[in-house]
Order: sequence, then structure tokens, then C-alpha cells
Amino acid sequence: MERSGARWVGWWRARPLAVDAVLTALVLAVSLQPLLRAEGCGCAPVPGWAPLLVLAECLPLLGRRLFPFGSALVVGLVTTAHGLLPVPEPVVPFAGLVAVHAVAAHATRRQARLAAGVAALAITASLLLDQPASEAEDAAVLALTFTTAWLLGDAARHARERAAVLEQRAAEAERTRAAEAGRAVVEERNRIAREMHDVLAHSVSLMVVQAEAGPVVVRRDPDRAVAAFDAVSATGRQALAELRRLLGVLRDDRPGGDAPGPLAPQAGLDRVPELVERVRGAGADAALTYSGLPGALPAAVDLAAYRIVQEALTNAVKHAGPARIEVRLTGDGTALTVQVRDDGLGSPVPAAPGEPVGRGLIGMRERAGSLGGSVSAGPLPGGGWQVLARLPLAPVPAATTAP
Repeated sequence: MERSGARWVGWWRARPLAVDAVLTALVLAVSLQPLLRAEGCGCAPVPGWAPLLVLAECLPLLGRRLFPFGSALVVGLVTTAHGLLPVPEPVVPFAGLVAVHAVAAHATRRQARLAAGVAALAITASLLLDQPASEAEDAAVLALTFTTAWLLGDAARHARERAAVLEQRAAEAERTRAAEAGRAVVEERNRIAREMHDVLAHSVSLMVVQAEAGPVVVRRDPDRAVAAFDAVSATGRQALAELRRLLGVLRDDRPGGDAPGPLAPQAGLDRVPELVERVRGAGADAALTYSGLPGALPAAVDLAAYRIVQEALTNAVKHAGPARIEVRLTGDGTALTVQVRDDGLGSPVPAAPGEPVGRGLIGMRERAGSLGGSVSAGPLPGGGWQVLARLPLAPVPAATTAP
């Protein structure tokens, strides 16, 4: 029942002209009643033009929304004339009340106030000119009814203005939410792009180095060549596994997407030895040292440190040439320091045509910056290259700290 009533109200609100037409017809019907009663009783002759006067008094109400001030002005003039002429009239001038309500609800504030003043003057003038038939009680009733009509129209205006403000705020909130969602999408895309860049750049670089070394040693040392190609295969499988993990997360986030099954945990410092071992398999002399690391790291710091080591080792393998590579991970209770240095060429090899320059270093700085840390990279005074990152440690709740 309530739902059907709400639909009915909504139907009428969506058709304001139909509402005005029905309201005008009702006011006209009520305003004609004194004329019909006078003719029926035969107590007074009714002029033939009297219905036209009532019609002229009510028809302007059809434009009460589009032309509220003009409509109220015409209705007020005709209503005043109706009160002064020897024509039967209703006890309450319904057309005038509707016009006053409309001008207060739909005209400008200045016009609404002006209409209130004009209505007060018109009522006063008509009462004074019709003094023999007027009484104080009539004046009080007219003043009270017209004041109430104006106040109700003004309240409707305030309600409409408040609704417009709330609607504007809701639209602004929706735009803000959409903008924040867009920024979140861009940030997520950048994160996935960094992850895929780190995975592919590291693995493909090692595979290229190992594949290039294989043919050179295949005749001199077949066993070493077999080991190199096995390393290429293992590196490729590892890259595929990490890519499946990334794509699996995307499929899980899609509504109705197929679940890829159990996903591997995020990479962390516990897998850094695998990185170093892979670099050794590519023919480089790599070493890893730990110092002062806490028992557990925040997941974001753990992943960022792993990716920074991965990218730094990738650059060292690609650009340092035959060199010794050292990876040092140091904790002091407030931050984790990641240091990757080599004693090789000390400057990167020019990129191939069309290849973006410095993307790996940008990714490392973005990762560290998102945690409030920093990354510096550059040549060493005695030759070689160093990447130095400092990642602040967020406090780890006791419940999540590994024993």
C-alpha cells in the first residue's frame, strides 16, 4: 500500500503541469459555487459576465510555476475587483490564496516579499472601500489565511532549496568518490606494472645472460653448458610462477572470476638467497650478508626490500660486466637498510632503441617513497655501482610477530 502511494506521488511530481491544471479546475469549481447558489435561490440576479470574471480570476493559476509573480498579480487584481463588484463571492478567495502560495514558493525572494506587501495593501483597500459590509472578523480571517498561505509557500521554497543543496553535495561526493576510485585504479595499475617489470626484467635478464654464455662453453665444458641451460629453464619457471600469482590476484578481484586456486605468498627477504643463487648461476660472484634483522617485518617493507634487491641485482647483471656483487641487509630497530654494490663497470650500458631508461630505479624509489623511505643509486669513488635504500619499519603487532 505504501509503495503504491509512493508511486502515485512520484507520478504527480513528475507532471507539474497536470497538477496545476487539476488544481485550477478545483479552484474554479469552488469559486463558481456562490454564483450557482445565488441563481438557484432566486434571491439576487447574477450578471451574465460573472462566470467570466471568476474564470479570469482562476485561469492565471495555470502559470503559477512558470510565471509566479505575473500570475499572482493578475489573480490579485481580478480578485480585488471581484470583491468590489456586486457579484456573489466565496467566503475565502481561494484563487488569491493559491496565487500567494505560488509566488512565495516559486518566485524570487524579492518578488515574494513584494507580492506579500501588495496583497496586504489590496486586502486593506478592499476592506476599506467595502466598509459597510466588512467586519473586523472578516479582516482577521483574510489576514490570517493569506499570511498562512504565504508562509507555507516560503517553507516550500526553503525545503526545495535545502533539497537542491543536498543534491549538489551528493553529486560532489559522488564525483569525489569517482575521482578517488580512479586514483586507486591508477595506483593499482602502477603497482602491478612495477611488480611485472621487476619479475620480467630480473628473470629475462638472467635468462639472456645464461643463454648467451651457453653456446660459448658448450664445446669447452659441456657440463657447465648444461648447468647454464638448466638455470635458464629454472629462471623461466620461476618467472611464470610469479606472473601466475599476479594474474591470479587480478582474477580473484574480478566479480564472478574463476578462482586460480591457492596462491603463493608474497615474496620477501626469506627469498633473497634464491635471487643471489640465481645470480651466481648466471656466472657472477655474488655474496649475501645479514645484520640485525628483526624476527618479523611488515609485509609492505618485506616485499619492497625483496623487489629492490631483485632490481639492483638485475641491473648489476646487465650492466656491471664481470664483477663481484655484494648484498647487505641491515636492521637497526627503526629501519631496514638495503645495500647492493658491485665493483664492475660502474655505469649503465646504453639502452636499446625504444627501451625506457631508468624505469627500474624509478620503481625502486616509488616503492621506498610509499613507505616513507628513500633510495639512492650512483657510481662509487673507487669504481663500481651502489644502490642504497632505507625503509622505515612500521610497528608490528605482537599477535603477528613470528616466534
